[in-house]
Amino acid sequence: MNLYLVRHTTPDIAPGICYGQSDIEVAESYAHELEVVRSKLAAVDAVAIYSSPLKRCSQLAKAIASLTTGEVQHDPRLMELHFGDWELLAWNDIPRGLVDVWADDHVMQAPPSGESFHALSLRARDFFEEVSANHVGQNLVVLTHAGVIRALLAHALNMKLADSFRLQIDYGSITQITVENGITRVAYVNR
Repeated sequence: MNLYLVRHTTPDIAPGICYGQSDIEVAESYAHELEVVRSKLAAVDAVAIYSSPLKRCSQLAKAIASLTTGEVQHDPRLMELHFGDWELLAWNDIPRGLVDVWADDHVMQAPPSGESFHALSLRARDFFEEVSANHVGQNLVVLTHAGVIRALLAHALNMKLADSFRLQIDYGSITQITVENGITRVAYVNR
């Protein structure tokens, strides 16, 4: 299986705002970014397209699917981290002490009413194991978020979750993970 993980395009949100599972629109640059993503995926013959149900992923997934399989399977396991009470707040407006507690152990610590990165990684890994079993030898395109991509890379590389934040995952980038004969490898990151 070849898993092509596509990070959504640039979201339409001011810098410095905390967002994760908030369903925000895409930026005005979407049309251009869509063409760039399409060109990166031009040689990929995908049998299925999976997407986070959030607009910034599902809109891109629908546009890509219209040229290939025509159908998108939405999966909530592909959603970004839930920042709970912090969603849509400016990072500067969140009490510094709360952010510091979270930042000290951002893998296991969850924002108030949110989820931990460890919890996100478990749902991402569950998705990965399911599609690995069901799509042996096939190409899949997955529209998702930086947090999910980092979690899947950590799983594929047997890397500590905390270390995955050193990986840069740009808007509209593609990361390929391959599973062949039970061996998982990373072909490229952030292309």
